[in-house]
Amino acid sequence: MAAPARPRSFRRFARSALAALAALSLALPAAPAQAREDDGLTLIRDTEIEAILRANSEPIFKAAGIDSKSIEILLIGSKELNAFAAPSTMGVFTGLILEADTPNQLQGVIAHEVGHLAAGHSARRGELNAAGMRPFLLTMGLGVLAALAGAPDAAAGLVGSANYFGTLGAMGYSREQEGRADQAGANLMERAGLSGKGLVEFFEKFRYQEVFQEARRFAYFRSHPISSSRIEALRHRVEGGRYYDQTDTPEALAEHAIMRAKLDGFLNPTVAIVKYGEKDTSYPARYARAIAYYQMKQPDQALKAIEALIEEQPENPYLWELKGQVLFEFGRAVEAEEPQRKSVALMPEAPLLRINLGQTLIALDDEAKVEEGVSELRKALTQEHDNAVAWRLLAQAYDKQGKDGLARLATSEYFFAVKDTTQARVFAMRARDMLEKDTPEWRRATDIVLTSKPSREDLKELASEGAVTRPTTR
Repeated sequence: MAAPARPRSFRRFARSALAALAALSLALPAAPAQAREDDGLTLIRDTEIEAILRANSEPIFKAAGIDSKSIEILLIGSKELNAFAAPSTMGVFTGLILEADTPNQLQGVIAHEVGHLAAGHSARRGELNAAGMRPFLLTMGLGVLAALAGAPDAAAGLVGSANYFGTLGAMGYSREQEGRADQAGANLMERAGLSGKGLVEFFEKFRYQEVFQEARRFAYFRSHPISSSRIEALRHRVEGGRYYDQTDTPEALAEHAIMRAKLDGFLNPTVAIVKYGEKDTSYPARYARAIAYYQMKQPDQALKAIEALIEEQPENPYLWELKGQVLFEFGRAVEAEEPQRKSVALMPEAPLLRINLGQTLIALDDEAKVEEGVSELRKALTQEHDNAVAWRLLAQAYDKQGKDGLARLATSEYFFAVKDTTQARVFAMRARDMLEKDTPEWRRATDIVLTSKPSREDLKELASEGAVTRPTTR
């Protein structure tokens, strides 16, 4: 992935106000950054980390009788140690991942949150929807998003408003509910064939939070009050479990280490260089250093490290993705094409990788490549129709091709995805004026107008064309 604006500085990504997430790396005109700097939260998209989180979560969802495909897993960029579950959505904060020492500890917290959901503790769907909890699946990977950290004005969109994450603060639970969720989580871990020890270990690690004043506690332990009696009750429950002594597999431990190293490299590059020193020759350490060099704007050193990793793992799509990302963001789009193609060839079902390739292709001065880029973006949108970044890139590509009507329709789709119904309606009306009447694209533009709080004048115009029934006057 790569972002045209300025290479990633994931570190201040959150500060650029939720926008970073949406943005990726567009060279498009910036959407207004409305979120406040003090929100300190961003949604992050990264194919590799999302895959690991889903692998950790699926056995727990299955044990709870929940179709994992119906659950959207959000990766939230924040130092806070937190997680939440809501109808059709589970959120995991990067701070939680970095603090969880093992996959089993992370799974224990996930099981606890699913336990809340199964018990209906967070089933306040109206409240969540009103707060905009429906995630705006903007795109790409940590790297692309981070690129906008230093250039918030280049952001292509917002993930939402302060209310989106403000809802999380309201999701506090009583001690009684916490105890029930602990027991439910332990039951789910048992049914999933997993040890419940991880959740006890995780709580033990933060037992000291019990004596802190509330303002000094991690957000997770403000909304999920911890106590010694609660830990002991949970310990008593899990120690009798059939799988209590089961340990994480070497593969799961390796994936967990990779996930944490990747986050460290993007979020804390200067710290990562020290934490994962040159004497550490493990794969996660070298991966973290490669990303950190990239973040610290040392592309040659980053590429050298990435190429050494690729030589060892030539079939790893994430390494090819990272290489293309570095090349693109440092103005080498022509060279970025090959590694981006390789990443898609190795993982064709991953829409974010395909969007990265599309972004690279439409940046080239070649009509055939731009057309191919359009095709790649449209393929990705069949999998993630509400991917705002893909729509912005598609608008950029159509504009480059001189297809004004389609460019405005794609821009309308972008605004529709980020819930800006006013702008979605404005651009949909403009698109209708430029598109051939009664084509699928013209009808889609009409649909967007009708579902985006159309004005009386808009309805009259549509009615005059026979697109809708003329409104009656009083």
